[in-house]
Amino acid sequence: MFDQLSKRLTGTLDRLKGRGRLSEDNIREALREVRVALLEADVALPVVKDFIAQVRERAVGQEVSASLKPGQALVKIVHEELKRVLGEQQSPLNLERQAPVVILLAGLQGAGKTTTAGKLARLLHERHGKKVLMASCDIYRPAAIDQLETLAGQVNADFYRSEHSDDAVAIARDARDHARTQFADVLILDTAGRLAVDEAMMDEIRRVHGEVDPAEVLFVVDAMTGQDAANTAKAFHEALPLTGVVLTKTDGDARGGAALSVRQITGAPIKFLGTGEKVDGLEPFHPDRLASRILGMGDVLSLVEEVERKVDQKKARKLAGKVGKASRRFGLDDFRDQLMQMENLGGMGSLMDKLPGMGNLPDAVKSKVDDRQTRRMVAIINSMTPQERRYPDIIKGSRKRRIAAGAGLPIQDVNRLLKQHKQMQKMMKKVGSKGAMAKMMKRLPGGGLPGGGGMPF
Repeated sequence: MFDQLSKRLTGTLDRLKGRGRLSEDNIREALREVRVALLEADVALPVVKDFIAQVRERAVGQEVSASLKPGQALVKIVHEELKRVLGEQQSPLNLERQAPVVILLAGLQGAGKTTTAGKLARLLHERHGKKVLMASCDIYRPAAIDQLETLAGQVNADFYRSEHSDDAVAIARDARDHARTQFADVLILDTAGRLAVDEAMMDEIRRVHGEVDPAEVLFVVDAMTGQDAANTAKAFHEALPLTGVVLTKTDGDARGGAALSVRQITGAPIKFLGTGEKVDGLEPFHPDRLASRILGMGDVLSLVEEVERKVDQKKARKLAGKVGKASRRFGLDDFRDQLMQMENLGGMGSLMDKLPGMGNLPDAVKSKVDDRQTRRMVAIINSMTPQERRYPDIIKGSRKRRIAAGAGLPIQDVNRLLKQHKQMQKMMKKVGSKGAMAKMMKRLPGGGLPGGGGMPF
């Protein structure tokens, strides 16, 4: 998300960083480019006008002219205004009510409400230790109820199937009563979607809201619909007291217009960003961190949190102990562990997105970052015997052909993997022999570098 916008904004602002002084003319020229970049990113016009006016007012005043580095001062202003548009501070879920806390999901058909319900249940269970009950108030699409029940089983949540099949309000009431008897901490209610906003839909969801009095009313919207997402959210907000927005499919949206529009148009904060179909693809929305990513400053805080949550610390310490020690070989099992750790963190593309300065890499370099290669290498290693993984030097002609056939890949890929492993083995031995890196790794939390102590490339 924001690839196109980030590239345009960083390019424009970088040209001003080295200037000894900024005049109204070059500020006006820069803001004209910023305006075009925002419009191309499908940001709503009122949001663009307000953003440019606020930046111009601050840029032509004392704030920039009195600075020793006016170019950098302008970048700071743009960063702060981006944070303002995105919502300043993270807006967490309200979980302080008496249990069961009811969370109501609303949105159009196809936006990803049911999948988001499953992702949200998983997040509440794993990060907040909550007992979650899920129920569907969709009386028009039986498949949605079955899908939600399947998701509940995948995310350690309970599921309630009501005897009422034609009354969304009765289903919501029964689900809430069941949550009380089961001592559930949180009840997530999925509601019916429509192809467009209509009065019948709004009336039904208003009645459901009145019956259960939810602590959170989250509007789920497809980020790829651009500023239409903000307009639809506004229509829902006028009918319902929305407490927040969940932007889904953000991994497929290179523009990011919805994220920059929805907060200002609706007044409701963005609370979560959803990616992909996997149940772990939901992250809390941090306006300050996203503003930094848009301007190419990276998001190291989110990366560190992700590493702490997803990296197997036991394996990281084990690998750290092998650095520089010939008696404890870095085998292909270890290499596979590193590849899997990288995959758990979202792959190289996700990591690069969070590292400062990576947005300035040439497109030719970015295009070579292909996470499918990681999965191919894991498949090759899985096709080996335990002995071959421990002693790769025994892998010769006939073994290579068998491994390639088992992985369904050409023998050249097997050769490439063995060469990469050999290079990494040499690097780790060389680094460890100097002593300093090994000591540093042992001091790091988990005993290793982000990703588990090594770099699988």
